[in-house]
Amino acid sequence: MAVQELPQIGQDPERGPEPEGYRDLAPFSVDLPDNRLTIYPGGADRLAALLGLIASAQESLRLFYYLFLPDNSGRQVRDALVEAVGRGVDVELIVDSFGSDREVEFFRPIVDAGGRFDVFMARFGTRYLIRNHQKMAIADGKAAMIGGFNVSDQYFAAPVDGGWHDLGVLVEGEAVGQLADWYEKLSGWARNHSENFRAIRFLVRNWDPGRRKVELVLGGPTRVPSSWAMRVKSDIAGARRLDMVMAYFSPPRSYRRLIAKVAGRGRARLVMAGKSDNTTTIAAARALYSGFLRNGVEIQEFQVTKMHTKLVVVDDVTYLGSANFDMRSLRLNLELMLRVEDAALAARMREFIDGLVPHACAVTPEDHRRHATLWNRIRWWCGWALVSVVDYTVTRGLNLRG
Repeated sequence: MAVQELPQIGQDPERGPEPEGYRDLAPFSVDLPDNRLTIYPGGADRLAALLGLIASAQESLRLFYYLFLPDNSGRQVRDALVEAVGRGVDVELIVDSFGSDREVEFFRPIVDAGGRFDVFMARFGTRYLIRNHQKMAIADGKAAMIGGFNVSDQYFAAPVDGGWHDLGVLVEGEAVGQLADWYEKLSGWARNHSENFRAIRFLVRNWDPGRRKVELVLGGPTRVPSSWAMRVKSDIAGARRLDMVMAYFSPPRSYRRLIAKVAGRGRARLVMAGKSDNTTTIAAARALYSGFLRNGVEIQEFQVTKMHTKLVVVDDVTYLGSANFDMRSLRLNLELMLRVEDAALAARMREFIDGLVPHACAVTPEDHRRHATLWNRIRWWCGWALVSVVDYTVTRGLNLRG
């Protein structure tokens, strides 16, 4: 595997230093057999890459986002899509109704230009229970961009301006075909408003691109574990090394036990959110710290800015995409993760995580006991119960951080 550092465009010297000396890393490219991945840690670089992907399309663009807001970044992306329609590109955009349903009129210029726009699960009933939390943009079936980021200023701003810490991944090569195949299945379900809950469960349950070094795995509302839940659990079960950077973290007990066992066999390191737009999710993670610390799991809380990254490195396997490590992302949300089996990539992503640690606060057993007052424990476990059972949007206005 070859790693190539790329120029970074996200730093403005007139803006002053990033918080506490922090600076987003420049993009870097990773060459794998049959695929090339380019990782974008910086917000401005992510936006430029997304706009560049749209501008490069000659035949088709397929986009699917949970959140797509009518702010400056949203207008740039929307207008780029309108321009693409004007040059003859077949454009289709779908957004999740829960994340973007109030913004439908904002997308009318795409339809007026001749593109297609739809809303995922726009009707009430069992369809309304499903959240499409995926994020993807596919150009000509040859290049795609995935990650944790939505389309909004907060996902492209620098940390000094309150931007989320996140990752974008430009995929070129064989894996783009997997993404395109999945998009077409999902698009067909979204366009047919008579399709029901059972149909989407069937699509997720039966998704099988075959075992590959770069493999698209999916999360969703299935009775049996989805490919995302099944594969990551299997990888952790036998691992000797686990590194995770996760925005929202409240996994089921079976996953927590496996993480603790990794620490017993080797090393387990969690970099969690120290800041968020939804502090109840921080409380939920803190409710679980005690058990992890007893078993030797290392815990850090990132302090620079709000955390939105979803990154799991298990031995020589790296997961990148849209899924958090919580009950909803593992068992209900429609999620998209790229599973990459490559030792050099895993080592490079661990180096990336190493760079976050100086800007995080270590949670030691002594520190955690000091903060685990009765009142804080009550707040933490209330947070865990809320985010493990109730949708995040219900808890977003609560502050149970402690």
